[in-house]
Amino acid sequence: MNPITIKTECAYDEMVQIEKLVPHPRNPNKHPEKQIKLLTKIIAGQGWRNPIVVSNRSGFITKGHARLEAAKILECDSVPVDFQDYENEAAEYADMIADNRIAELAEPSLPEIKDLLEELDTGDFDMDLTGFDEKEIEDLMNQFNPVPEDTQPRLDEKKKVTCPECGCEFTA
Repeated sequence: MNPITIKTECAYDEMVQIEKLVPHPRNPNKHPEKQIKLLTKIIAGQGWRNPIVVSNRSGFITKGHARLEAAKILECDSVPVDFQDYENEAAEYADMIADNRIAELAEPSLPEIKDLLEELDTGDFDMDLTGFDEKEIEDLMNQFNPVPEDTQPRLDEKKKVTCPECGCEFTA
């Protein structure tokens, strides 16, 4: 199969052949198959939105290990690379760890995500490119659907209440 070219929509220093890239042997992040498959689809559909980051000091990838795996699946010949200077090994490790940790600390606003997904869901857009699968989108939509008007209690409606102790009925 011939290598394919993916459009590049990000800033980068150089396009580098993927066989020249070396994953960091100390990378603590593991990427499950489901994540790589989804990332592969996103890159194929949207292009390169982030380069792979390589340390000038060690020559290892510090950010973008999953993007490299996706590029292999896509049989890309080369990928966008941003070369970074680190003053020492500790700075390189810290940046590699922080890159994923900072993303973990984000607190998504699910109602706002739901609103954005509703806007995108026109039938003309591949919703997988959002990172959510069909079941996750359905669950999110059901979680934040408002109660239909005809089932909402009205403040001006009177309700008959029976006292559990004496049995007297009154309107509340």
